[in-house]
Amino acid sequence: MRNALCLGTFDGVHTGHREVLSLPQHYRKIAVTFIKSPRGVITGYDEALMTFEEKCQAFEKLGFCEVYPLDFNQVKEISPEDFLEDLYNKFNPALISCGFNYSFGKDKKGDITLLKKFCMNKDIKLRCVEPVAFGGEIISSTYIRELLKKGEVEKANLFLFTPFSFTAKVTSGDKRGRTMGFPTANQEYPKELARLKFGVYKTVVSIDSKEYSGITNIGQRPTYPIDFIISETFIKDFSGDIYGKNVKITFLKFLREERKFDSLEDLKNQIQKDILK
Repeated sequence: MRNALCLGTFDGVHTGHREVLSLPQHYRKIAVTFIKSPRGVITGYDEALMTFEEKCQAFEKLGFCEVYPLDFNQVKEISPEDFLEDLYNKFNPALISCGFNYSFGKDKKGDITLLKKFCMNKDIKLRCVEPVAFGGEIISSTYIRELLKKGEVEKANLFLFTPFSFTAKVTSGDKRGRTMGFPTANQEYPKELARLKFGVYKTVVSIDSKEYSGITNIGQRPTYPIDFIISETFIKDFSGDIYGKNVKITFLKFLREERKFDSLEDLKNQIQKDILK
């Protein structure tokens, strides 16, 4: 069975990516992808749609035999020609698949034209996938990030491999929710993750492989301000000590914007309404 390489960052393994990743079964499929996006390494601000581990899980479900991880700091000075030669020597591919705008090598000087020439010289089939559109919009990681920033999580989830989520450790808060009768699981929102519009969301909460319905507020608590982004989740029909546990929050629907309340009673009344939605 000959090797086929799929080249790309594949953040979110979204609808457009899956066109690149969809190959005939008679190839041994290998994903060549960055551990962390070049932009994230350069700017320190990644806005990832999923973790590298989640990306690898997606590849496995799509039938990939191997993931070849790239560290941007280790490959950023490699010429486009050497980058391709290294892949050829390591995998001897019969097919290479990538997106229409794939770039590679030092200063992003490698492009599709260079890749076509390389593949022709090596007798490698090249599959260059055109952009995938939906409703007049090109499906890209950038487009999905913009949807999340606008709170359009339902639409974003249509294109992502799995619904947008994060996993983080539950920390001890000020227990104000508990005094109102609505204890919450407090988690610091991961700094490397794509930003969600501040507000309240309908969510699914995964604890020890069990799932519960949740109502999650993402923001900086304008009623009781803090200086970082926090996730506060009321978990329906659950009681137990989960401090210190890694809990997964999956976002299903935006309910309302985050806002400041004049009193604790007003906040309590709004939470009761949120839970009924």
